[in-house]
Amino acid sequence: MTNLLNHLSEGPASAPPLLLGPSLGTSYALWDAVAPELSTAHRVIRWDLPGHGGSPADLIGPGATVADLAELVLALADSLGVERFAYAGVSLGGAVGLHLAVHRPERVSSLAVVCSSAHFNGAKPWQERATRVREEGLARLAESADARWFTPGFTVPRLVRDHRDADPEAYAACCDALAAFDLRDRVGEISAPTLLIAGHEDPATPPAHLRELADAVPGATLTEIPGASHLAPAERPEAVLTALRAHFDGGARRGMAVRREVLGDAHVDRAQGRQTPFTARFQDFISRYAWGEIWTDETLSRRERSMVTLTALVAHGHYEELAMHVRAARRNGLTADEIGAVLLQTAVYCGVPAANSAFATAQRVLAEEADGPAAG
Repeated sequence: MTNLLNHLSEGPASAPPLLLGPSLGTSYALWDAVAPELSTAHRVIRWDLPGHGGSPADLIGPGATVADLAELVLALADSLGVERFAYAGVSLGGAVGLHLAVHRPERVSSLAVVCSSAHFNGAKPWQERATRVREEGLARLAESADARWFTPGFTVPRLVRDHRDADPEAYAACCDALAAFDLRDRVGEISAPTLLIAGHEDPATPPAHLRELADAVPGATLTEIPGASHLAPAERPEAVLTALRAHFDGGARRGMAVRREVLGDAHVDRAQGRQTPFTARFQDFISRYAWGEIWTDETLSRRERSMVTLTALVAHGHYEELAMHVRAARRNGLTADEIGAVLLQTAVYCGVPAANSAFATAQRVLAEEADGPAAG
């Protein structure tokens, strides 16, 4: 099996397959903080570039292209009996995903491109790096890995070690592939649902590169992650996990859309920005269950759901949540008078003190709305 990329499979064999591609200089360990969670709903297959991690170095040679790497990925998928798959890749791994989505659209059911681009700033820098690596090896280049990959003060020793230990010839061949890669004239052909994830602090593929892709790929969605540099899955895994789940899982994706419609983009973006590894699964639970199943049930209208929600929040004294859902109620079409009528009803069944606090909260929110832009 030495003609195949090294890989790690996680999750049920019967689950929908999801392939995860790495960045240059890393191994599939790049996905260590994300893949196990994704594997609860997917058959996750993460792979190593040639000469990286456990993959043989002789799978590619000088003058290699992203198309060559894509063929290796397809050979791996074929060997595992995977015909059609979702795909997410970082940097060079993202370029492989773009190539597959353009040239082999029948294989790609859904695509996520993470901290990557349709081009990598021209051939010269990569040709120079390839020459340097072929002459000097990787030890010196690995010393600057943290500065290229992460925000100041952050590191992942395992990934830096993988960089240092990669095969220089295979690494240089991957540089050749990056030097030759430019898919800007073809990405408009991509038909797979596409998510683009940018690291706000990424110097290698800045957010502008992902915005360029978002403008070109039909129907693409762009998410920018604060506090992330080039290897976002390692530096901000909780935010990347949430974005990938929302994209690849239909229920969560539908729920996230409804959540944004009801609560507004600003609120949802703040909630995602505050995520930590401790809260990520709860945020995913909210998107999947509360918004993906309950709020999407058409038995009740959104107006009616807002009235029920306001009542429940008053009954339990959740006034901070009540403020958020007063705004949501306005977004769902309730007038200020209708909101007042709901709160008056709560005075009868939840108690006057609770309704008193609720009216104060709602009055503040409605006054803010009157003084500024529309709710949200």
